[in-house]
Amino acid sequence: MTTQESRPARQLLQFMERIYRYGMTTTSGGNLSIREENGDIWITPSGVDKGALTVQDMVCVRADGTVEGSHRPSSEFPFHRLIYETRPDLKAIVHAHPPALVSFSIVRRIPDTRLLPNERRICGRIGMAPYALPGSEQLGRNIAKVFGEGINSVMLENHGVVVGGRDLFEAFQAFETLDYCARLEIEAARIGKPTLLTDDDYAIVREKSAASLPVYRSEGIDEEEMEVRRTMCGYVRRAYDQGLFTSTQGTFSQRLNETDFLITPYGCDRKYLEPEDLVCIRGGASEEGKIPSQSVRFHQAVYGQQKHVDSVILAHPPCIMAFAVTDLPFDSRTIPESYILLRGTPKLSFESLYNEPEETAALFVPSTPIAIVKNNCVVVAGQGLLNTFDRLEVAEYSAKSILSARALGEVVHIEDAEIRDLKAAFKLAD
Repeated sequence: MTTQESRPARQLLQFMERIYRYGMTTTSGGNLSIREENGDIWITPSGVDKGALTVQDMVCVRADGTVEGSHRPSSEFPFHRLIYETRPDLKAIVHAHPPALVSFSIVRRIPDTRLLPNERRICGRIGMAPYALPGSEQLGRNIAKVFGEGINSVMLENHGVVVGGRDLFEAFQAFETLDYCARLEIEAARIGKPTLLTDDDYAIVREKSAASLPVYRSEGIDEEEMEVRRTMCGYVRRAYDQGLFTSTQGTFSQRLNETDFLITPYGCDRKYLEPEDLVCIRGGASEEGKIPSQSVRFHQAVYGQQKHVDSVILAHPPCIMAFAVTDLPFDSRTIPESYILLRGTPKLSFESLYNEPEETAALFVPSTPIAIVKNNCVVVAGQGLLNTFDRLEVAEYSAKSILSARALGEVVHIEDAEIRDLKAAFKLAD
């Protein structure tokens, strides 16, 4: 991980490139800042193409008001300054205009973070600041007033969002998660009424999430295992780039042998995951000094019961998850590829991964390679990293096609006789 070690200007570049590359702001929109302990504020410049920024473009506004850099600071520097004055505990701010969050801002609504288990914890309480002229002191006062209530994520009426954090990663994490919640809620609303988690659901998460495996001390990684780690990290980063994972959500595991497997760690940014970050589960014990994904018990159960499975993914792509947070069933009988790779795709109860990992793992026989867990995730199992990742991609693309098709007319599924032909031609197990 390099995000915490780099200088403020490099951090600003790193995250602005990330926000722009993933379509979360425009060439001229959005700004980031970091406040140092001495009161200096580093901020992105005004009037410079977000797609062509360099470290040298970043601007430092010293504590005494002196401006250093080749450009003027962002025109919205006033609200950054007022937020830091109001909340000295905050060290970084992200402001941008992702389309989904802008949609909420122009109907004066706040995205609901109770659709999935971890989003409410990541985003915290969310406020709404009244509209004011961009760059004005009034806008700064409006935003700072909401931050003064102890809120770190603030929607701006007819504008976008501002998120603060103890560092730029924390601010980005909440910003990205809130944007994901907005996108998911919009997709879900296209097919039904989204279902929200209850206090009882959150109690299950608190009680059952923490993994408590014994630990072992690693004696090093041989080249064969290192190659698996490299390949796995490549797929994790690819999943992030395609919007199938977020920085904090998404778990990938890969079997090494009868008893051992690799799994993504808890709390590490998926975009920057390195081979050494992955956690090896060896003989039921976890690699010392690392925290495995909270779903590690479920992965362990799958590998113990399903000898044909070599890889497992838990993910939250917004289109397939629209089916997870509504009552509409997902039907893979859209095109042959979808049915061949996804089959029946049952929908499981929210608590199945928490309360019944062994029983849930037993469902992933050859004829059931994928399942949707209500208000939780999609689970994909396969014969290797490529096969499993392919299934995840196909699931999201199929869901996206169905959502779009419903806007065009009635969805027509492949008929039963044609399904029988597919099963025979591709030797699909019943």
